[in-house]
Amino acid sequence: QVQLVESGGGLVQAGGSLRLSCTASGNIFSTDDMGWYRQAPGKQRELVAAITSGGSTNYVDSVKGRFTISRDNAKKTVYLQMNSLKPEDTAVYYCHLFRSLTRRNYWGQGTQVTVSS
Repeated sequence: QVQLVESGGGLVQAGGSLRLSCTASGNIFSTDDMGWYRQAPGKQRELVAAITSGGSTNYVDSVKGRFTISRDNAKKTVYLQMNSLKPEDTAVYYCHLFRSLTRRNYWGQGTQVTVSS
């Protein structure tokens, strides 16, 4: 069983920065893909950034150049560095792990990010 725990959310002014962390417990494999999703009020959950087991990354267009995803497999942790934050980045951010071996998805409980104008 895998559990994901996020931290690092909070309130920040527009233009500021936050770094989200997600630490996994349980059996973690180097072949697991990880990522961050977000869901704003009244909107669908969307993929923000993802990083494969091999280190390849992809981002939603709205955060390219501002957000950076990274992972430390030894620490079982994935990070999301968020710079130049905008009010439209306000959402609950969820950590996600996809296990290709079993094709199962795992989710964290979410952390609130609020960007004030």
